[in-house]
Amino acid sequence: MRTLLIIVAIVIGVGLSSLMVVTEGERAIVSRFGEVLKDNVDGKPVTRVYGPGLHVKIPMIDKIRYLDARIQTLDGAADRFVTSEKKDLMVDSYVKWRIQDYEKFYLSTNGGLKSNAEALLQRKINSDLRTEFGKRTIKEIVSGISEDRNTEGSSRDELQRLALQNAAKSAQDLGIQVVDVRVKQINLPNNVSNSIFQRMRAERQAVAKEHRAKGKEEAEKIRARTDANVVVTLANARRQAEAIKGQGDATAAKIYADAFNKDPEFYSFLRSLDAYKASFSGHSDVMVLSPDSEFFKYFKEGAK
Repeated sequence: MRTLLIIVAIVIGVGLSSLMVVTEGERAIVSRFGEVLKDNVDGKPVTRVYGPGLHVKIPMIDKIRYLDARIQTLDGAADRFVTSEKKDLMVDSYVKWRIQDYEKFYLSTNGGLKSNAEALLQRKINSDLRTEFGKRTIKEIVSGISEDRNTEGSSRDELQRLALQNAAKSAQDLGIQVVDVRVKQINLPNNVSNSIFQRMRAERQAVAKEHRAKGKEEAEKIRARTDANVVVTLANARRQAEAIKGQGDATAAKIYADAFNKDPEFYSFLRSLDAYKASFSGHSDVMVLSPDSEFFKYFKEGAK
């Protein structure tokens, strides 16, 4: 019984190891004894490509290489390109691609290794982009407007379209279909960017310094005009005050004179009362006068 169970387990294990599952979005290529399995199609050997589903293989002998059939994204590091006026640019781009010919892809990439495929594809894409960038100036690339309206492929969209067209042709050797090529970002090299930023900063600082100098000059002019206006205003105010004061004094003198002329004795009496009030307003005032002084004139008359 135990022997039977062992045999059944071995049979089940061999049966399961003989099955090959290819999921949706994958393709598989089988190599046996170091050679890729091929089918005879119209008298020509063609690599056998297994689609999604359940397939049979020889355990321990057949080696399976699964290939991703979906669209892949190649987003490498930014590379340096030279424009038509021999200016350097750092260009960051990405590529959308997928496998078109699985046999050619498997053979050209050393067994269908994705890293090998992307390295080869990156070189081809960069070569095509370098050619297109070399035909254009920085102004044309950045602004997307051609200086020569009759030149084909001068705008940025044309650059990407031609790069895609050229890449599609060059990638056929790898069994790859290039779906799209896009330029994400265009920058100047760091050393060039730093020098440009420093020059721009120096220019802005010079402009700011000039504006500050003009501002200080205008401030001094405004301050001088204000000081002059203040002096003139104060002088006019003093003159008007003196004139008003003189008019007041003249009016007061006239009032005093009119009052004196109407009743000199009564006016003299009121003036004496004002003098008494002003002299004795304090609690500790001391005056040393002769009793016969004119100051006590109305005191004496009142006593009589």
